[in-house]
This record gives sequence, structure tokens and C-alpha cells, in this order.
Amino acid sequence: MQCLYKVSSTLRRIVLTQQLHTSAVQCDVQNTEKTINQVTLLGRVGADPQKRGSEDHPVVNFPLATHFSYKYESGDILQKTDWHRISVFRPGLRDTVYKYLKKGQRVYVTGKLSYGEVKLDDGQVRTASTVIADDIIFFQSQPQNT
Repeated sequence: MQCLYKVSSTLRRIVLTQQLHTSAVQCDVQNTEKTINQVTLLGRVGADPQKRGSEDHPVVNFPLATHFSYKYESGDILQKTDWHRISVFRPGLRDTVYKYLKKGQRVYVTGKLSYGEVKLDDGQVRTASTVIADDIIFFQSQPQNT
């Protein structure tokens, strides 16, 4: 395979086109294709943050709930909640999150999506996804009407 690159000057995007002329791929490191791994979430914290890892490599984790509503033609409304695992490695952000973030608080999280494997107690291996937080914006908690 031969790598050909076409650069759009107006959008500044790199488009990768592959031609099947040879079986080996040789692409100059300078001209490798760009990728984006960016996640933005706005939701509520599902539990108080927990510290994990070692003293040399600490991490703070917390669950974040996001939801969306869908209205059927019959008028019934379905609300689906998705749970996201958020991991914070950046030292200043990690300490602030651990100290001040509480369950139920609304936060805006930006970061990247990462996948790994988790071995369960019964020996099964599951794929787990986590959002590695680059930035977290805290919103002031407001009392909910009961």
C-alpha cells in the first residue's frame, strides 16, 4: 500500500487515501494522519471520588451520569441514563476533584476515551472504557425540590 496525502487548505484537514499497488506501507513520520480522541460530557456525579493506584501513580475515579429523553408518538417519554467512568491523573486537577467534588454535583468534563481490560473475581475478562479527564468544570450545587 502506498500512502497518498491530500491537504485541504480551507479546512486544514489531512485526508488519507490508500492505493493497493504494493503490499508494504511506508509513510513518512512527518506525514502520518492526524486523529482526534476527544470527549465532552455534562452530567451529575454518581458517587464521591475515590483515590486509587500507588503513591507514585495515583488516580482519582468517579462515575458520571448523563441522560437523554425520547418521546414516542404515543406521548410516552423514555429517559435513558448512561454511566461513564472518569479518571483524573493530572496532579492539580486530581487533588481538587478529590477534595471538593461530591455526589450529585453537576460537572462538565473534557478528556479522551481509553479502553482497557478488567479481570473479575470469577476470572472473566471484560473490556472497560474510561474517560481520562483533561479538564473538569464544577457547577454550583443547587438544592433540588422534594
